[in-house]
Amino acid sequence: MDLFRGLSAFPITPCDAAGQVDVDALQRLLSRLVDAGVDSIGLLGSTGSYPYLTRPARGRAIEAAVEITRGRVPLLVGIGALRTDDAVRLAVDAREAGADALLLAPVSYIPLLEDEVFAHFATVAAATDLPLCVYNNPGTTGFTFSPSLLGRLSRLPNIVAAKNPSAPTEEMAARHGALADAAAAGFSLGYSVDWHANEALIAGGTTWYSVAAGLFPEPCLGIVRAVQAGEHEQARQMNLALEPLWKLFRTYSSYRVVHAAAQVVGVTDTDPPLPILPLPGNVRDEISRVLERLNLD
Repeated sequence: MDLFRGLSAFPITPCDAAGQVDVDALQRLLSRLVDAGVDSIGLLGSTGSYPYLTRPARGRAIEAAVEITRGRVPLLVGIGALRTDDAVRLAVDAREAGADALLLAPVSYIPLLEDEVFAHFATVAAATDLPLCVYNNPGTTGFTFSPSLLGRLSRLPNIVAAKNPSAPTEEMAARHGALADAAAAGFSLGYSVDWHANEALIAGGTTWYSVAAGLFPEPCLGIVRAVQAGEHEQARQMNLALEPLWKLFRTYSSYRVVHAAAQVVGVTDTDPPLPILPLPGNVRDEISRVLERLNLD
């Protein structure tokens, strides 16, 4: 099975107010994804609240996930941290707990330079033998990977993929082409930003790293399978049908919406970690109506 191809579903990490992982709720979420047949699971991504969790909490989440996914669905684990040595320790923890691959974002407080990011990734990638995916998420890290930097990283041992933000339809082909031209042969270029991801796949992206799929895998799988079959217009229509959900994501942020949606469908009753506040009741009612209209409830 190709880890960096198809649909990678990114679930939330249910936790209590003290940051302790709700193992039962997490495993319920993961079982839904395994049963649906997603191609991989992205644990402790941005949707999974990785910056808000302690090292022990992250470790418990990985152990709980491996119990569900081992031998069934590949597990990609986020290891982002401010310090390089902390990211190395998290990489080793993930490897020892049974992760199949790593996902690394250039978390920072002081804005990072390209050479600093390159050294950070080279050091972390060398810490284990696991394949590593570059997490290009400028919306949270403030750092954007240039095609040239991504090309340099793609030629390092163990760095085999990138998760990039997808672009609007009219820009996507050129964006993907620039990255593909810079990257080493065989390097996997995948995309996030759910409402544009179908066009990223049509443009040649290998993987959709999806927030929505972490809770609602079936419609997202339908889009991916349609693109893989060459049924591009069908994929576009399926994506358009999810526009009410995409509008919620754009309006309130996918992170907040998916946490509320998980409560609406009864998978967990936990809130996002403070200082992130739960969405107010009127917005939760709006989310509930949209999920009912889309038969996602």
